[in-house]
Amino acid sequence: MTPFDNSSSPTPPDLADAKAQFIHLWGVSGTSWGVSKTLAQVHALLLVSPQALSTEDMMAQLTISRGNASMTVRELLDWGLIYKELRPGERREFFVAEKDMLQVTRCIIRARKRRELDQMKRTLDQLAELPGDPANAEYQAFHTVLSDIQQLAAVSDKLLTKLMQAERNWFWDKFLKLFL
Repeated sequence: MTPFDNSSSPTPPDLADAKAQFIHLWGVSGTSWGVSKTLAQVHALLLVSPQALSTEDMMAQLTISRGNASMTVRELLDWGLIYKELRPGERREFFVAEKDMLQVTRCIIRARKRRELDQMKRTLDQLAELPGDPANAEYQAFHTVLSDIQQLAAVSDKLLTKLMQAERNWFWDKFLKLFL
């Protein structure tokens, strides 16, 4: 039973408990997606916050250090998942999350593609240029695998590019047709 599990309670959780459960869930899920728990929790907190939050607000609500909060905010800004909100006369910086889930998906795809797929494609291209004897069975097997992975990477690249360019109605229509 998690600290946020209200399954034994006959009444639904109040809003604060529901937000805490969502932040916990998003944080745990984030580790499965290859991002830190804190990064996912800060993102979740900003997603469910109706107003922009300062780094101090995030630190207090999630009980994280200033250094951890600052690094996390920088990474979320880099991914395009959050934005600075300017407040005249205020010295602190405030942050708000992108709330359009299709745009969030695009930001995540763009960042993951840039950090992972594009790097893998460059490395595969370099490895494919490795000179060798085409009559050598080991060399042939190596290049066959590389070629197959390059083809898969190229198809993935095209698919992800299309998803990043997708309009809301097109995306949801295609996505729902996969499951209905």
